[in-house]
Amino acid sequence: MQLGPRLATAKHLEQNGFALLPSILPPSALSSLDLPELTERGRGGSRCLLDQPWCADLARQLLQHPALRDLIPHDHVAVQCTYFEKSATRNWLVAVHQDLSIPVATQLEHPELRGWSHKDGSHFVQAPREVLEQLLAVRVHLDDCGPDDGPLRVVPATHTQGIIDAHRAAELRDASGETECAMERGDALAMRPLLLHASSKGRGNSRRRVLHFVFGPPALPFGLRWQVAVR
Repeated sequence: MQLGPRLATAKHLEQNGFALLPSILPPSALSSLDLPELTERGRGGSRCLLDQPWCADLARQLLQHPALRDLIPHDHVAVQCTYFEKSATRNWLVAVHQDLSIPVATQLEHPELRGWSHKDGSHFVQAPREVLEQLLAVRVHLDDCGPDDGPLRVVPATHTQGIIDAHRAAELRDASGETECAMERGDALAMRPLLLHASSKGRGNSRRRVLHFVFGPPALPFGLRWQVAVR
């Protein structure tokens, strides 16, 4: 039996930990975004944008988007949006890793909670595996991102192996290889945060802007609360 496009995308996400979603936002929607200046001198982005009305509105659009209907559970909420910008003056590489930290309202003492940090005015903690496995990131590309623009590279199917240390991450990457996720303006990449991923520096003079949304369950264990939750 041949699967329809939406079910095929959901199956690809389940098996490989990522899925490419073409034309999530049309050019008209991108042009209408009233983006403020999101980067500071010497920095490549901003972590906590959901408290801004334009960003919360865009998160709600994604929650209701037909292409994401089979990927995001109906009760999930938007819990984070990070802005990344690579350009000739803001350029960096990221070694292979998983996204393990989540933004929460307050810091709590609990033996199951570790890796606390404070960034951009927010508390972050390494989430338990059962929470991380429920999260879905949706990376919306505001510009074309080809091989020279520092695109994301993912190691397929590594999202099912729990939390992976740096040595094992390098072994899995070398054994399985990476998939380069070249994208066009308006495309999105859906991915599980536990999927191993990396990126290189951009090699040209282009600008690569990404809005990285994270969606998760409305309630957290151990008395934790999301810093922001948008429905």
